Amino acid sequence: MSPERIQGSCVAIRVLTPSSACPKCIQSNSVSSDDATCGKPVWMGKGITCVCFKPKGSYARICIHLTPQQEERLRRLRHRTKVYFDASRPDHQEALRALWSATYPGQQLQSLISDQWKEMGWQGRDPSTDFRGAGFISLENLLFFCQDIFWSKLFLGSMPQTSFQSLLKKQAGKRAVWEYPFAVAGVNITFMIIQMLDLDATKPRKFVRAVFLQMLSENEWAFDLLYCVAFMIMDKLWLEKNATYMEFNEILKSARSQLEKELMMEDVLRIEDMPSYCLLC
Repeated sequence: MSPERIQGSCVAIRVLTPSSACPKCIQSNSVSSDDATCGKPVWMGKGITCVCFKPKGSYARICIHLTPQQEERLRRLRHRTKVYFDASRPDHQEALRALWSATYPGQQLQSLISDQWKEMGWQGRDPSTDFRGAGFISLENLLFFCQDIFWSKLFLGSMPQTSFQSLLKKQAGKRAVWEYPFAVAGVNITFMIIQMLDLDATKPRKFVRAVFLQMLSENEWAFDLLYCVAFMIMDKLWLEKNATYMEFNEILKSARSQLEKELMMEDVLRIEDMPSYCLLC
């Protein structure tokens, strides 16, 4: 067994052996050929964290004891995923206006219900109907991607905002006649990441979630950063496969596989370490 990814206040253990079982994680009457295996508890300065892995055919169960910081940031992120978009809330209305202003600076929005929204890739005149799948966090993700103020806080300047405009205007590569709608694609990417990270589960079932929680403890914007990388990966795969609108779901699945692959790389400790992060230019 070798503990890896030790940085800051959390750890994910990649190599797990049955010889180092953690009694806190194994039920007394669960001994079988599918016995849980566990990495040794790892000292992190102020506490001990243990990641357990139980294989069962192609299914894997993970039990992770979180640090207080991880618990708090996971709680906040879960809360964000549970907020539905409410067109009657002034703050949600303001967020929509902010998205328009950041996307089309200098171009006045006539109304929150307008044909202008179709230009951004919403399905109709009222973008609020497209948030049903992923909720308010999908709007927050788009805002994060397009606003320089967030990237300035991360000392990244306006580079990703340039990527946002390139995706919006479909400037890179040879585009299909029937392109994916930009804004709706963004909502689908948010939903895909929530599912991939198993955020809704009371008990974690995916090792990639344990890896992500480390990143979240180091950077509270990790989910939003991952969203931006995912959008760039999706567009890159779209161009490579000369995809059309009817192939969007297939491309989205491929993007998820690429995300999972990169997150599980041994030398990836932050979102910024992912090979595809360089696509944000």
